[in-house]
Amino acid sequence: MAGTEQVSASGERGQRPVTLTDVARLAGVSIATASKALNGRDQVAPATRQKVIAAADRLAFSPNPLARGLLAGRTGTVGLLTSDLVGRFVIPILMGAEDAFGAGKINVFLCDARGDAIREQHHLRALLSRRVDGLIVVGERTDPRPSLGKDIPVPVVYAYAPSDDPSDLSLTPDNTTAGRIAVEHLVGSGRTRIAHISGDPGYAAARARAAGIEAALGEAGLERIGDVLFSEWSERWGRDAAALLLTQHPDIDAVVCGSDQIARGVLDTARDFGRAVPEDIAVMGFDNWEVLTTNSRPELTSIDANLQELGRTAAQRVFAALDGVDVGSGTQYLPPRLVIRGSTIARR
Repeated sequence: MAGTEQVSASGERGQRPVTLTDVARLAGVSIATASKALNGRDQVAPATRQKVIAAADRLAFSPNPLARGLLAGRTGTVGLLTSDLVGRFVIPILMGAEDAFGAGKINVFLCDARGDAIREQHHLRALLSRRVDGLIVVGERTDPRPSLGKDIPVPVVYAYAPSDDPSDLSLTPDNTTAGRIAVEHLVGSGRTRIAHISGDPGYAAARARAAGIEAALGEAGLERIGDVLFSEWSERWGRDAAALLLTQHPDIDAVVCGSDQIARGVLDTARDFGRAVPEDIAVMGFDNWEVLTTNSRPELTSIDANLQELGRTAAQRVFAALDGVDVGSGTQYLPPRLVIRGSTIARR
């Protein structure tokens, strides 16, 4: 078997690697036509394409990754621009995107703007100067963020934090549906006196989840027990709010919590009040942060925002846009999923 030898355009064996020029010469076409044919462009007649492919096969032509990128007019790189690299929600999104890029052997440039608009513009200029093929912009919360503008020369997809420009494509979790799913699960588990403790009402996620919860309660013919208790995203707040609720409404049988941290605090207070979970009261959270949910006693039922899938979808949209597919615009909402654990076991 030949080692590194290749067949030359003249049919002789030698050490010189076969080039696109050799393929074009053997097929009797220009280099540009050979490039288009091998790259699947539709400007080439089928018969011509077959001649070029046959010539490439005869010569065992295999362009290296850089050459493939040049043939396609691409560099094989994508920029991931985030505002909070250490954030709880950013990491799984980036992991999902990198999974998708890895499958396509795309190199990724990761830049953290740390929530600074000036730093973000600096990173954006650096990424564009490297001729990245596309950009994914990842926010730290689901509130709308400023658009990068209409003059970006490559496809841009906003993930988690949607762009404030409806002509941009944004992907974000469907927090309203998440609220609905939480109530539907509790009602299906036999709960009828449901309270709601959440975090900072300045967050779009907190407001959207509350809206979904209210809608689902109304559809079930139920009323929320007490006011929605908004404050910080912490276990301490969960403990304090649960104490207030159980003092004012001792007959509540379920609490929907705006985060897993809050839910952990509610579990503590329920135990202090002598209320068994889930026998006396069901408790569920949001985010499915497994370091909290699986280490709680009992383990916490939670709504998972499918952030890795969101990242993968963002990467797929970039791929599709690069292939000339119309990926749409506006904000697209990705569905969450319910993860049932011991804190909401159905009543008999």
